[in-house]
Amino acid sequence: MVPGKVATIEDVARAAGVSRQTVSNVINAPSKVREPTQRKVQAAIEALGYSPNAMARRLRTQRTSTIGVRLDAFSGGISGVVLDRFVHALTEHASTRGLRVLLYAARTVDDELRHINEFADGGEVDAIILTNTAPGDPRAARLRERGIPFAAFGRPWGAHDLEKAGHPWVDIDGAAGTRAATEHLLERAGRRIAFLGWPSDSGTGDDRERGWRETIGPRAGDPSAPRLISAETVPEAQAAVRSLLQDNDIDGIVCATDVHAIGAHLAAVRGGRSDLQIVGFDNTAAAEALGLSSVEQLPEEVATAILEMLMGPEGTKISRPPTPTPTGRLVEPELIVR
Repeated sequence: MVPGKVATIEDVARAAGVSRQTVSNVINAPSKVREPTQRKVQAAIEALGYSPNAMARRLRTQRTSTIGVRLDAFSGGISGVVLDRFVHALTEHASTRGLRVLLYAARTVDDELRHINEFADGGEVDAIILTNTAPGDPRAARLRERGIPFAAFGRPWGAHDLEKAGHPWVDIDGAAGTRAATEHLLERAGRRIAFLGWPSDSGTGDDRERGWRETIGPRAGDPSAPRLISAETVPEAQAAVRSLLQDNDIDGIVCATDVHAIGAHLAAVRGGRSDLQIVGFDNTAAAEALGLSSVEQLPEEVATAILEMLMGPEGTKISRPPTPTPTGRLVEPELIVR
């Protein structure tokens, strides 16, 4: 170990040749560990001078009144607005229930897993809220393993039955949002409505595309209702729409994000189609400034719903488990017409 470095539970586990959980059991529940293993762990603790946090030993009886939420790395552009609003709303609503919100930075899933272990070892939080959920996400399993209550902003992508996810979650009903956007354009612009979004196999993107497809029906993907693909950048979205307008006189475009919508708007204006009806998704300040209609995700409602799942409608303490039967909820977004 580096001289002067304070020993961690990971150092003890490595020195004793056991898992981190075994070290935690030796400290907090020695009856679960065989005596020879206890002796190895205790020897490593003494050799390294490790001092377990007293709060960890009192975790079952003492609460921290703190909820942990990952703070995403700043990526620039107009993305991330929804999560920023969610964190702001969560902090406000948690405060009224006597809770604090602890923000932590993690650039990778492995970084976040290390944070989860540290929170469990140190007893720093009563619960964690996961964001940016994805198929095969290992964070939920780690939280269950370490015994930390949690809920997720984002559905368990890849689960065949969302109601059997095993943990509470809240997400935006993206399909409902694009369905409302498509119905609006069919009524206001015409029947030739395109969709512009990410490549397939993106959980969020596929969900938003589904609302457009279900509304357009069998024509979805035909020349009268083309499906355009673009990364979430203004130049790529602009290029995709510019190419479309050269051969197709469409009436409107439903977009997976406001970034796509801004690119589509620029292409339409520069292509002499300033009348082209375009609807974005996220309702950012940039879309508002350009006068673009957009789907509002209502992250404040998500924050309220997650706290209710963790604490009950008017509770002031985190439940263990958060709900008797973990449930999921889809929040229907609102179409903002401009």
